[in-house]
Amino acid sequence: MEHTPTHLTNRLREDIGQMPPALQAAAKYVVDHPGDFGLNPIRVTAANIGVSSNVLVRLAQRMGFDSFEAFRGPFRAALVTDREGDLGQDWLTALHSKDDFGKTQARFAQNEQNIVARSLRLMNPDKTRQAIQHITTAHRCYVTATRASYALAYYFSYTGRMAHPGIQLIPRHLGSATDDLLDASPQDCLIAITVHPYSADTIQSMRFAKKMGLRIILVSDSDVIAPGIDPDVAFTVSTRTLHPFSCFTGAMAILECLLGHLFEAGGTAASQRVEAYQKAREDTGAYWQPSKPPRLRRT
Repeated sequence: MEHTPTHLTNRLREDIGQMPPALQAAAKYVVDHPGDFGLNPIRVTAANIGVSSNVLVRLAQRMGFDSFEAFRGPFRAALVTDREGDLGQDWLTALHSKDDFGKTQARFAQNEQNIVARSLRLMNPDKTRQAIQHITTAHRCYVTATRASYALAYYFSYTGRMAHPGIQLIPRHLGSATDDLLDASPQDCLIAITVHPYSADTIQSMRFAKKMGLRIILVSDSDVIAPGIDPDVAFTVSTRTLHPFSCFTGAMAILECLLGHLFEAGGTAASQRVEAYQKAREDTGAYWQPSKPPRLRRT
């Protein structure tokens, strides 16, 4: 029987609906946190879930293992994927040797790897340091984009505001980004995300922000997107595509690196905001939790 983490988590997903509540909670934890499950001893894992160690033993037996350690073994072994760069590209070569569908999958995977690698290679540390300084010293840091790029801007602002509360997504309320920049000042900055064909709204907001004295950080597929656009920092990303629309994996990689730097710069305060945010979501029932088994009354 196959015992890879992917196979095991798929089995857990299929079987979780037929499990008692305590086993459901344990199964969901394994699916959601396979790395922690592979790393932590049984007592730590049980405490994280809020169940007894015996529940984890029962889950292991249900999955066909003799012990918790045997169940944890495949997940522990999979932690070597943290060294993915050392493992070579044999998997990609294997895809190329399969049928037409496998060959197509290999082409898509190789393209994604290429655009991420190129985008990160172009992410000069000096430019990154300057961008982080602009963001962290700004009173407010506006983030704007339209259409498909808007999803990137939303993600960056949603996550980044925990590192820097002054990060704001614009436009708000389906208005224009320039509406939200009316009270901006030279103490603020603007992060603009746009790729070809470039958004007229985003270009207008950058021009308006420049007139207001804001520092501008541009994430785009070109340093020159329109006349009169002269950002303080420009991150050029690859959007090469094998389908009829741009690939955004490279842009996402750049934004993820910026977020990492922001949380590093935010230090303890940023970590505390993340914890407070998570607690608020849990207290308001934002996250689904499996039912816990009823507590037995002692007689």
